[in-house]
Amino acid sequence: MNLYRSHNCGELNVNHIDKDVYISGWVNKKRDHGGLLFIDLRDEYGITQCVVNSDNSKFKILETLKLESVIKISGKVIRRSDDTINKSLPTGEIEVLSANIEILSESDQIPFQVAVHDDSPEDLRLKYRYLDLRREKNHKNIILRSKIINSIRQKMINRGFLEIQTPILTASSPEGARDYLVPSRLHKGKFYALPQAPQIFKQLLMIANFDKYFQIAPCFRDEDARADRSPGEFYQLDFEMAFVEQNDIFQTIEPVLFEIFSENSKSLVSKPPFKIIKYKDSISLYGTDKPDLRNPLIIIDATKCFTKSGFKIFEENIEKGFVVKAIKTQGSSTKPRGWFDKLNNWARDEGQKGLGYIIFENNEFKGPIANNLKEDNLKTLKDLLDLENGDSIFFICDEENNASKFASIARTKLCNELDLLEKNIFKFCWIVDFPMFELDPQTKKIDFSHNPFSMPQGGMDSLVNKDPLEILAWQFDIVCNGVELSSGAIRNHKLDIMIKAFEIAGYSKDDLRERFGSLSEAFKFGAPPHGGSAPGIDRIIMLIAEEENLREVVAFPMNQQAEDLMMRSPNFVSENSLDELGINLKPDKKKKLT
Repeated sequence: MNLYRSHNCGELNVNHIDKDVYISGWVNKKRDHGGLLFIDLRDEYGITQCVVNSDNSKFKILETLKLESVIKISGKVIRRSDDTINKSLPTGEIEVLSANIEILSESDQIPFQVAVHDDSPEDLRLKYRYLDLRREKNHKNIILRSKIINSIRQKMINRGFLEIQTPILTASSPEGARDYLVPSRLHKGKFYALPQAPQIFKQLLMIANFDKYFQIAPCFRDEDARADRSPGEFYQLDFEMAFVEQNDIFQTIEPVLFEIFSENSKSLVSKPPFKIIKYKDSISLYGTDKPDLRNPLIIIDATKCFTKSGFKIFEENIEKGFVVKAIKTQGSSTKPRGWFDKLNNWARDEGQKGLGYIIFENNEFKGPIANNLKEDNLKTLKDLLDLENGDSIFFICDEENNASKFASIARTKLCNELDLLEKNIFKFCWIVDFPMFELDPQTKKIDFSHNPFSMPQGGMDSLVNKDPLEILAWQFDIVCNGVELSSGAIRNHKLDIMIKAFEIAGYSKDDLRERFGSLSEAFKFGAPPHGGSAPGIDRIIMLIAEEENLREVVAFPMNQQAEDLMMRSPNFVSENSLDELGINLKPDKKKKLT
């Protein structure tokens, strides 16, 4: 029999009354009732209330014992009195009348509360992350993470995928972010790179005649932290399939995502097939390629309504090439004038000149803009937006890209102000038909807009005969509630098309051979049509756990500055280590080694 526990702290109930048991765990809470001490003992499985009488030999010690000390309690299970039953606990009908108590490990004063939530700074929590993970919510998040990853693994295997691990020490990646570099001791002056993604390797696996590959892949990118992006490392469900088209990938991963979200959340989930939205339509209707479909508001181009309209500010801007974006909100006309003014001030705080508006009430147009518009323009506006009594329309006038971006922000703001966001639901969609190339705003040169290994729609014919900025790629994103879960694509499997695509983006054959030689070489020996995607594990769990930050669903995350405060990483290394690697730091970069 186990030395430390006959039962865990979550399983004792009325069926164990009068039985002698012994349990071990952390002191979660203590309550001194004058000669009677109540201890809530906690382990991973739950909490059991233990009672210690004043005549117990360890009573005085327990009175002063600090919270989070680890103890073992032996005693008899008894029924709680009716007025002390805790229905929120599985063990809430019983308690353990303690006989023998052994202190297994005494705790110092804890730096923040564990048993109850407090407003401890994040950096303090991360420094003592092992204590932070004792908190119920955080602990459940990591258990949920384990459960979801195990479920994903089984679902992929059941669908005929092979789990194959790809290298961690590899060459520099084309994914677009900065690499984490690892110096080589054996090959001084050379560096490995930690993989930003297993992109090249999974394509090589398809060429190697593995039909369906997946792994729960660690990825490493040296980029700034955001709420939905961890600095350093993250995990994704990386998968690739041979002899497939775009729709085959959709049909494969949709049921996996649907089941994962349905099994681990009480919220409704979009049923496959998921909604498909073209990239250009997503930008037009939502101002973003990551639309939150729970928000019912859409963006409409109302530029024509203000051409020769009498409203000079918009007229003059339209002549400069600006556009006007409109957002209609139903039933908002009853809001007080101060509400509209507040939104106008908010837009100015966001760097805009304001957020113009028109109110349509009792078949009349009201507001400063309406007073300046000609009757024909007002009628065009009414027809375009299908206005009804009680509607209000908000306007953004700016250059196309700026107008779309701020319209997206305003759409979210208005949705929140009017409490329109659909609750308790996960809404998925695919964003498809991304542009293959884009114009770099700084250099004005053409570059890949997304993954350079995507197959252009129309193949070689498009690359030769089309304006590069009009070429679409077999490239897609999956989005859930405004969060991009992954990008994916049908890959370019033909060397001549790859050479031409890279040529358009300014890369020579030598550049291609130098940067992606293994893949281009492999294409010479027969490559199947193939494609895949890589939904982010951390983001999936963040959504299901209803957390707003990825760090809450990762066991040992870094802070916003990409520092591990608990392990004090990154840190300096000794001169001996640097010498062994053949690394000589610049004098102005050297600091005292610790």
